[in-house]
Amino acid sequence: MITGLDHIQLAAPSGSEDALRAYYGDLLGMTEIPKPPALAARGGCWFEAGTARLHLGIEAGHRPAKKAHPGLRVTGIDALAARLAAGGAPVAWDDNLPGHRRFYSADPVGNRLEFLEPVS
Repeated sequence: MITGLDHIQLAAPSGSEDALRAYYGDLLGMTEIPKPPALAARGGCWFEAGTARLHLGIEAGHRPAKKAHPGLRVTGIDALAARLAAGGAPVAWDDNLPGHRRFYSADPVGNRLEFLEPVS
């Protein structure tokens, strides 16, 4: 009965929206989409690019997960890694997934993100 994945929600601390916009919008090139008015009052922000949709919701006492993460499929992975590194974000390459190049990074509030690109 499941037909697809609608979005992934990540948590963020109160007041982090500007840093999240700089990371997801400016560095990753995602488009911020407006939250419905009833949800906008809670804070946070939503982004999308292609079929990927990320919702960043405000959570009191936010602690980023150490292992859990979204895996985002990309094109031009080397350019993306360079862009993130130039923007001050961590980039940790991992070559343990056959058929893919991938690295891990973290957003400004510590959420772990995996970026991967299939190799031909």
